[in-house]
Amino acid sequence: MCGIVGLFLKDKALEPQLGAMLTDMLITMTDRGPDSAGIAIYNEESTSNGKLTVQSDDPDTAFEGLAESLGNAIDAQVGMSRKDTHAVLTIPADKLVQARAALRELNGSIRVMSTGEILEIYKEVGLPKNVAERFEIEEMSGSHGIGHTRMATESAVTTMGAHPFNTGSDQCLVHNGSLSNHNSLRRRLQREGVHIETKNDSEVAAAYLTWKMQNGSTLGEALESSLDDLDGFFTFVVGTKDGFGVVRDPIACKPAVMAETDQYVAFGSEYRALVNLPGIEDARVWEPEPATVYFWNH
Repeated sequence: MCGIVGLFLKDKALEPQLGAMLTDMLITMTDRGPDSAGIAIYNEESTSNGKLTVQSDDPDTAFEGLAESLGNAIDAQVGMSRKDTHAVLTIPADKLVQARAALRELNGSIRVMSTGEILEIYKEVGLPKNVAERFEIEEMSGSHGIGHTRMATESAVTTMGAHPFNTGSDQCLVHNGSLSNHNSLRRRLQREGVHIETKNDSEVAAAYLTWKMQNGSTLGEALESSLDDLDGFFTFVVGTKDGFGVVRDPIACKPAVMAETDQYVAFGSEYRALVNLPGIEDARVWEPEPATVYFWNH
């Protein structure tokens, strides 16, 4: 089943409230996905630093001295900010790829949740309310973000199986539905050198979009191609460094609703996820059309 929420802010004055608004939307979708939850936050841009958001099941041990060890390995200054089982490593942007490889050598049990210049992803097993509290999502600011509550149907209930999935720099995806050709597509993408870590069909969809964009497609073109190349039923909400996109399969059997005002664009699997947003009573509210790509960017 699963629940999706997304919020793209047009009004910068709302950015300090992004985390609080997304948290409320996410918790409202709990009964669509009580197994695990996650949120992707796009916060202030840095021109010189990138970020690796990492997770460990034993953070007290894994994160002890990690910034210093990683900094020595890549010969650069590394900062670290910890939130529960996650930590955000701040690294010179031109060292991100090197840092990710060095991290695997330093401690193979540390998992990378996201990589990019402004993206941070926090996700764990548990009720959405508890996950949001653990990471203090309510206090976070940013320009846009997406969230997901999961009811596992195709893979185990694990941290890595939770959404969102990040497969390209500052790119992430959440998904409601089921793909029938994800195993064959996973093998194809892996032959192309695309790294996929889980058995979750949603990660395959995210990796597919990354692969298309690495080969010259825009996000809109990649989403258009997904309508032909991905079999099954799906609603995708995708985040990029400067934008937010939505697409549904041609049958569009999974529920979805959008709302737009002068201040924001919002997405929810159900309208009740949107009812507490400011000015919702005056918003243009509609159901996204089947096989139609919607995209907003700053």
